[in-house]
Amino acid sequence: MLPRTPPPTAPPGQLYQPFHPPPNPLPETYRNLDLTERLAVLRDRMGRWYEYAPLISSLSREGFTPASIEEATGMSGVEQNRLVVASQVRDSLISDDFPDDLLHYFDSYGGPDLLYELRFLNARQRIVATKHTIERRLESKGVRELARSMKDFPQRRGDEGWDAFDRHSAGDCLAYARFRLSREAIANEDRIPELERSLDVVETESGRARVELEIERAIKKAAGEEVEELEAEIDARPAVPVVRLMYGEISEASIVLLLPVVKETDGVKAVDLAPRRSQTDADLGIVEVDKGWWTRGYTCWRREGSWWWRGARSCWRKALARPPRRW
Repeated sequence: MLPRTPPPTAPPGQLYQPFHPPPNPLPETYRNLDLTERLAVLRDRMGRWYEYAPLISSLSREGFTPASIEEATGMSGVEQNRLVVASQVRDSLISDDFPDDLLHYFDSYGGPDLLYELRFLNARQRIVATKHTIERRLESKGVRELARSMKDFPQRRGDEGWDAFDRHSAGDCLAYARFRLSREAIANEDRIPELERSLDVVETESGRARVELEIERAIKKAAGEEVEELEAEIDARPAVPVVRLMYGEISEASIVLLLPVVKETDGVKAVDLAPRRSQTDADLGIVEVDKGWWTRGYTCWRREGSWWWRGARSCWRKALARPPRRW
């Protein structure tokens, strides 16, 4: 038997307390204020915004609602939320990787509007985005575009041109978002301005070369010249395409079939390449096709009794070399 470990003891003259409450988030200047004084600080906006922002959370813990705080201080619920979130983002920037002198850039009254837009990014992304914001002197709209592009960039893995940009660069993430937006334009004249905006913010040489190539091709197309199409980039790690039907589409269906859709103009070759057979897992309801295929679309049919019903939507997916699974 192992000997019993004695419990920890407190130093002489002190009471042993195994639980330590979390540190007070309020600045020292506001910790000893009563309720009336705290409301006065919020009403008059006394001090820096990130200093009195924790007062809003402390009032909420005491039972105040955003409406009651607004009635007592004149601070709207939207402004309350913006201040609380921005102060949390600011606290996450306090680290060895972020210079303290750069934090003063957000001390002005417009600082919460900028930091609020970074709420969806992780700590590393916030530091990179904040430095880019200060260097470019971005406004809240520009910071919102930057944050969305950085959040969306990892999810675009495998898309055309993705490998040319660096995910750790805020400028490259923003440049790739504009690069993708340019490809959605119908007219070549509309693509060029968006590509030029992408060229203004791109930071890596590979990304700059990819944008310049796209600008050159867009100019030739606008001039009516013939341009060779680039070979489609093959993703080394394709995701398994899984499609879930909308709620109610298979609620009373006894059998679900997925039929490949082929355009008439694709000819007989496209029909031969399309999957011929499909089978359904009885336990999980997963539909499998017999071979991989570049799908133009699938249409879903379900049987209810003796009737067959066509699904509400079709899907555009890239099939794998092995038979894909579709719900």
